[in-house]
Amino acid sequence: MIKSKALLSRTCLFKESRSFSEYRRSLSTKLEPIKMSFTSYESAADGGQKPPIIIMHGLFGCKSNWNSLSKSLHNMTRRKVITVDARNHGDSPHTLEHTYQLMAEDVKYLMEDLGVKKASLIGHSMGGRTMMYLAVIYPELVESLIPVDISPINSKEVSDIQSILDVLRGVNLDTNGPISKVRKLADEHMKTSIESPILRQFLLTNLIEVDRKYQWRVNIESINANFKNNLAVFPPLQSTYNGLTYFIGGGNSLFLKPSDHEAIKQIFPSVKFDYIPGAGHWLHAEKPHEFLKLVSQFLATV
Repeated sequence: MIKSKALLSRTCLFKESRSFSEYRRSLSTKLEPIKMSFTSYESAADGGQKPPIIIMHGLFGCKSNWNSLSKSLHNMTRRKVITVDARNHGDSPHTLEHTYQLMAEDVKYLMEDLGVKKASLIGHSMGGRTMMYLAVIYPELVESLIPVDISPINSKEVSDIQSILDVLRGVNLDTNGPISKVRKLADEHMKTSIESPILRQFLLTNLIEVDRKYQWRVNIESINANFKNNLAVFPPLQSTYNGLTYFIGGGNSLFLKPSDHEAIKQIFPSVKFDYIPGAGHWLHAEKPHEFLKLVSQFLATV
């Protein structure tokens, strides 16, 4: 097993030959952002004084997964809540490229487009790593950061997601009949490799019908092509994010290990950690009341 400090040296890389400002400028010129699909939760009764909350889902997810949570969070905080579909997910454009650097630029582009000067960021899994990267590269845009059940420290658990991609790519979608039949056949295929019925049903929400043909809503081929080198590993960093940061993990999950805490503090010095007992990787769906309580209490202190 690689120690946390060794992982940190690969995860948080400070290059002496290049200034941080030069690195930021190179990102903006090299990376082409997309216009993400988003949903906004707001009302006339909002205070309007505090920055909005922007939420990005995890791999294979979409903004609609956060509908009820976003409504509740809006009501509890009186802040505008914006949920987004990451590239290659939901209703956002499909692209060949899929990296944390690009997804961070996508969020920055959305903020500029909406006139949002600063926001509190929440991201689950892939979305959490995206928001971490954005906070480090563009700290002036971030009021606070809440990564959900994910670590910037590379781990076997993230790499193991490749097996899910392999299963989805092996599903035969060239089938006639109603979508209910296709979903049932797909579930039977997935059952041999994915034991959890909850996980299978979550993945099957991506199965859709377009022009009388069945396909995955997520861009499986692009995600698969980018997974090993661009998603399973967190990119090298040039700096730290010193703003308020709150990592929330599932008590039964291995994606945010207590053994990573010291290494995480090197990147996010103003960090606190909490775990929801009895919750797994999708803690916000499994324990929504507990999750909302932790998030709203944290945001009240920001």
